[in-house]
Amino acid sequence: FIVSPQELLAGRTAGVQITTQGGAPGSGATIRIRGGSSLRASNDPLIIIDGVPVDNNGVAGMRNPLSVINPNDIESFSVLKDASATAIYGSRASNGVIIITTKRGKKGDKLKITYTGNVGIQTPVGKISVFDGDQYRELVNQRVADGSTPAEAADLLGTANTDWQSLIFENAVSTDHNLSANGSLASMPYRASVGYTNQNGILKNSNFKRTSVSLALDPSFFKDHLKVNINFKGMFANNTFPNEGAIGSAVTFDPTKPVRDTESPWGGYYFWGQPSDPSLPITIAPHNPVALLELTDNQAQVNRFVTNARFDYKFHFLEGLRFNLNLATDRSATDGRELIPETATWAYDPVNGNGINNKYDEEKINDLLETYLKFNKNLEGISSNIDVLLGYSWQHFWRKNDQLVTNAAGDFVKQETHTKSENFLVSYYGRLNYSLLDRYLVTFTLRRDGSSRFAEGNKWGTFPSGAFAWKISEEPWLKSSQTISELKLRLGYGITGQQDVVGGDYPAIARVRESENTARYQFGNQFYNTIRYEAYDANLKWEETTTLNIGLDFGLFDDRVTGSIDVYQRETSDLLNEIPVPIGTNFSNRIVTNIGTMENKGIELSLNGYVIDNRSFSWNLGFNITHNVNKITRLYAVDDPENLGVLVGGIGGGVGNTIQVHSVGYPAYSFFTLEQVYDQDGNPIEGLYVDQNEDGIINDNDRIRYKNPTPDVYMGFSSRMNWKNWDFSFNARANIGNYVYNNVSSQFGQYSNLYNSAGYINNLTTDVTLANFENPQYISNYYLYNASFFRMDNISIGYIFKELFNANSGLYLNFTIQNAFVVTKYPGLDPEVQGAGVDSSGIDNNIYPRPRTFLFSVNFNF
Repeated sequence: FIVSPQELLAGRTAGVQITTQGGAPGSGATIRIRGGSSLRASNDPLIIIDGVPVDNNGVAGMRNPLSVINPNDIESFSVLKDASATAIYGSRASNGVIIITTKRGKKGDKLKITYTGNVGIQTPVGKISVFDGDQYRELVNQRVADGSTPAEAADLLGTANTDWQSLIFENAVSTDHNLSANGSLASMPYRASVGYTNQNGILKNSNFKRTSVSLALDPSFFKDHLKVNINFKGMFANNTFPNEGAIGSAVTFDPTKPVRDTESPWGGYYFWGQPSDPSLPITIAPHNPVALLELTDNQAQVNRFVTNARFDYKFHFLEGLRFNLNLATDRSATDGRELIPETATWAYDPVNGNGINNKYDEEKINDLLETYLKFNKNLEGISSNIDVLLGYSWQHFWRKNDQLVTNAAGDFVKQETHTKSENFLVSYYGRLNYSLLDRYLVTFTLRRDGSSRFAEGNKWGTFPSGAFAWKISEEPWLKSSQTISELKLRLGYGITGQQDVVGGDYPAIARVRESENTARYQFGNQFYNTIRYEAYDANLKWEETTTLNIGLDFGLFDDRVTGSIDVYQRETSDLLNEIPVPIGTNFSNRIVTNIGTMENKGIELSLNGYVIDNRSFSWNLGFNITHNVNKITRLYAVDDPENLGVLVGGIGGGVGNTIQVHSVGYPAYSFFTLEQVYDQDGNPIEGLYVDQNEDGIINDNDRIRYKNPTPDVYMGFSSRMNWKNWDFSFNARANIGNYVYNNVSSQFGQYSNLYNSAGYINNLTTDVTLANFENPQYISNYYLYNASFFRMDNISIGYIFKELFNANSGLYLNFTIQNAFVVTKYPGLDPEVQGAGVDSSGIDNNIYPRPRTFLFSVNFNF
């Protein structure tokens, strides 16, 4: 069930890795082109929709900022990866560019109406393996009998046999309807569409509703000397967010307890009461998973509009000279609220009042003005062509957020924030294209980019790039070849800038922040908000990425087989990095500054070909493979071999534990663990680790940097067969060498978690019987797994009824299985894990599971 444009691109292009952020309705995806090149700046590519570079930093109340575009309106994708290709798109293009072109009408076309409808049934794929009620009673009683667990644990057992995971997950039915009309009216091509999506999630009370509209008009004037493209896209979305804490609670909540308790003062749900006062909840105990879902009302309404008008004028008096103007705006507004009643145990607050009433709204505006002059001239005497472009771009981002959080009764303000923020990007750029004999092509681009995020003296950066291409197949000695139909060599070099610092629009100026209402200072009987200085670096400047690319495009047997191979190197300098600051400053203990370098090296191969191609049967196969190596080459101003690096990758369990690190000589987000020692039977020995420095003490200095979440190799596979009116296709992906830390097992897979002296008991994951750990071993590499996988993204079969009523009508029926199956040795639910960090992944900590979807589709046009 595809509601996001990113899903259409997954596995289709070499060098592009797309990981969906779980299976929630309307989920977004993390997109990486040739690996991440930054540590504390955005690694997201620039996404351009019909000439509008959209703000993909997120919209409050939306899981996916690209939900503004309906996938049914998309005509094509183009992915730009090397620096020369992306240079013309400016500073936001340092991580690559994805160009989305939507469907349009064509001049002279008659009216065509198309309806597409989908019905999808989503089903949960699996569960975390935990003890059922009978097994759990047996486990507790056994451990009480042998003295491993206090006797009080047995007294807390109930008589029920509750499968909490089955109670919070369900099969979900979703629908999607799209109607479009296109044609030409008075010689003006047009296309209009409207779509409605109602996607339910497999986690109860999760839903995404979207109404989308689009309009494209392409009038022309003065005998086609002036062409105008007008685009409008609108989205009206309603999101219902469940309390995803129910996923973790369903793993740990006692399976011997019932869902409801008629005597419970907390909504009638069973809860863990304090031993001294059973009517009050134990705040640190797991909360009833069903109550977490049913007592949470969290909804947001989001409206977003993206519109632009492009004017392209060919001058009458000078052939080859064109003027182009693009005016665009991207606006969104969010109205959200979360209501949790006083009867919710997790919102118990005897000081400030029970329950939560959280109201928030956001407005975002992204305005664009871009204009350029372009001159194209054929130089007949020397069989050459010259193309010169000079341009200017101005982009303004503005956002406003308001939030008010009170208790359920509304008589105590727990948090109140009002923020406004903006930033500007200004660019001057030029490009020269020269071709000789239509075989030798040279491109040079120069940009001067300015960002308001930096202080005076560092606002501007200059970024050059160049490329050379040789159409070898056009050489006289190869042009008549019956085997090689295309052969093109490409060389590219360029520098791009990065200014999209994570953490706000003002990282280079002094700022102060007011404390929250729950953190005020008392003078007498009066409480006052305090202010503190925010960390900043006045010398912050552009991060720069230098890219070298060598590529070869080829076609064989009249392009029956086509492909390309690319080798690249990307080095980022003046890395925007978060480092510690000396104790005693007025700042927090970390600051973002320019320090360090990082490189990505890789090779990409794409192949596409027709195995069979005749009138009754055709079979097309596609394959791509990417090998990327990431390494941090510098991290601090002064190299210190004793420095462990920057600890990242927070995990659940304990306080402040991390499992990943940025270190010189290793990939970003490398896992940072203690090396587990095993007995002669291959069982882990609790608390025994390799003393790496042989000092007789096990501490952080004995942790090793071992593997990382990024695969060594990732691949995409596609196949499509057509036989008469039938078609059969599939798309698949594979990751090799990606590692995952199983945080579910490391939190809930030890016996000491069974009983808590506060007066409650927890369920455990059944793999506790494999490790037999009595106490948590969070930093052990025992929980680190090779999570290589092969995923069949979709399998589809369809049948088309041609000329249903007349020559211009047709009906297409299709059945698709999405997320059909996964082949992996990883013992968790899903080997493909996207974390919540800036670019962190590989930590499996109860993400919303991806469902399997059975999809029925119909497409009718006339």
